Amino acid sequence: MNMLGMFCVRACSGLLGLRTATPLRFLHSFSGITVAQIDEEVAKLLELKAQLGNDGKHQFVLKTAKGTRDYNPKQMAIREKVFNTIINCFKRHGAETIDTPVFELKETLTGKYGEDSKLIYDLKDQGGELLSLRYDLTVPFARYLAMNKITNIKRYHIAKVYRRDNPAMTRGRYREFYQCDFDIAGQYDAMIPDAECLKIVHEILSELNLGEFCIKVNDRRILDGMFAVCGVPDDKFRTICSTVDKLDKVSWEDVKKEMVNEKGLSEEVADQIGEYVSMQGGMDLAERLLQDQKMSQSKQACAGLQDIRLLFSYLHLFQVTDKVVFDLSLARGLDYYTGIIYEAVLTQAGVATVSTEAQNGPPEEESVSVGSVAGGGRYDGLVGMFDPKGRKVPCVGVSIGIERIFSIMEQKAEASAEKVRTTEVQVMVASAQKNLLEERLKLVTELWNAGIKAEVMYKKNPKLLSQLQHCEESGIPLVAILGEQELKDGVVKLRVVATREEVDVSRADLIGEIRKRTSEA
Repeated sequence: MNMLGMFCVRACSGLLGLRTATPLRFLHSFSGITVAQIDEEVAKLLELKAQLGNDGKHQFVLKTAKGTRDYNPKQMAIREKVFNTIINCFKRHGAETIDTPVFELKETLTGKYGEDSKLIYDLKDQGGELLSLRYDLTVPFARYLAMNKITNIKRYHIAKVYRRDNPAMTRGRYREFYQCDFDIAGQYDAMIPDAECLKIVHEILSELNLGEFCIKVNDRRILDGMFAVCGVPDDKFRTICSTVDKLDKVSWEDVKKEMVNEKGLSEEVADQIGEYVSMQGGMDLAERLLQDQKMSQSKQACAGLQDIRLLFSYLHLFQVTDKVVFDLSLARGLDYYTGIIYEAVLTQAGVATVSTEAQNGPPEEESVSVGSVAGGGRYDGLVGMFDPKGRKVPCVGVSIGIERIFSIMEQKAEASAEKVRTTEVQVMVASAQKNLLEERLKLVTELWNAGIKAEVMYKKNPKLLSQLQHCEESGIPLVAILGEQELKDGVVKLRVVATREEVDVSRADLIGEIRKRTSEA
């Protein structure tokens, strides 16, 4: 081996930070090498070293996984407010809550979601069980009912689910996200539980004040009957249903093209479907379709139309018909639906948003595009899939699209000047002079023991101004100020942060005065 080759080996070893003796086969490979080849190889090694970073270590990028996000205290305060609104509504309607594991046996989830099954996260084999992360809360609920032989329950469940989807973060579409589900399981008279689910959606969206909304309703039996009378083969019902489900995202022309070119329908059949899916209305449309020459030939469609008619009579009693529309284009692609289906869509939600490209520019008024914000339906056969004897438990439910609602609420909070409180502290225990740490800790302990939300600054001798500024920044409404004179007189100076009004309150009356003032606020 020549000197040039040996020099190259040493240089390359230095570039890569090799500490071991150079392998003989590596030395042998330099026999007869040219200077140009050496330059080329050294350039490659330099590039490799740059990719590896300093000392050959991989450069670690701090970021969240694709389709996930962190939530800061302000965002969590908004989320908690939304959750409380939803939970209060669920409880108002008599629901109890359950919880299920975040992962299920893979076979539990397989074959329940139609074309969306490809979005299920599968886990690596752990201890002999093939597992998947839950895709929604409905299938685990059905498994829970079958496993525990429960035939009647009204339950809500709020938990995270996982979908290997293409995330659209600005539209509230993630790979990890919360679902808020309300379901009624049991054998009841037709459409009464179904109407209550729609009433719940109406109450939640109205109370959250998100803007104008519309609740679309349809029935899987009407869809299947429509497909049958239009000439769709039985084995293509579900796949055509999934295609119709895309009408809220793409034009009818694109949907028709998929039906004809990809799903193999004739143009004539597709056009007949197009005539029906363009129809919208209320009870009057159900009446009209019951007299329709084609639809009246399908017993399945007629049963669905009669239930839609009954549903609207109950919705009228629940005073929500102003927001509900019978829409034949609504399909909902999940395989387990057997009857009524519904979806709530925001029709107006304009807020001022600031683009990331122009943070310093003026905010632009635009409509936040978030898609549907709630959806659900009847799934009478799902529990029977898990029961060894195939015993069915009729179920109907709704899922609130909480992440999309959060997206709107967060953007509204950013656009408004209103300050979002991230704590619930009612009073700050402060001192006006030095050497009063022990007295402050005694007083804050009294308040905590009485159930008052209070805090104290973690310094022995904090400045009074610093303590007052903390209250203003955090939105704490009251300050209990201790000083030498107050201690002698057996009083506490209670300060209202907003008005800067101060009043001396006896130590014995302090807890009652704080409760009175915070309840008034």
